[in-house]
Amino acid sequence: MSRVRAAAQVLLGAAMAGAGTTHLTTAREEFKNQVPPWVPVDADLVVLASGVVEIGLGAAMLATWKQPKRALVGATLAAFYIAIFPGNIAQYTEHRDAFGLDTDTKRLVRLFFQPLLVLWALEATDARRVWRARRG
Repeated sequence: MSRVRAAAQVLLGAAMAGAGTTHLTTAREEFKNQVPPWVPVDADLVVLASGVVEIGLGAAMLATWKQPKRALVGATLAAFYIAIFPGNIAQYTEHRDAFGLDTDTKRLVRLFFQPLLVLWALEATDARRVWRARRG
């Protein structure tokens, strides 16, 4: 495993655990502002549940180093980023402010970072190579 991949995995895992913790504490209201009104679940419950999921994914990124489980954690985190992307699109299209994203330009620019998070999760855990090798 390369040191760059390991560092990227640790950084992403710590960031996810930290973000999840803020869902449950200091940034709870900001996260509630990001939940689209069309989600058929109470916004506070969505924030709390997603915070728990983020803490779990962050912990898994920090603790899982052997393949293929490491790749599975990376793929799961990538899928999580894809699953929350419609909420980010809704924040842009519905012109909702949160976390300093108070203009359409800022909200639009943020959308382009989500695919980078997906790639980061996959590359840091070497998920694409592992899954290709398993299929081949």
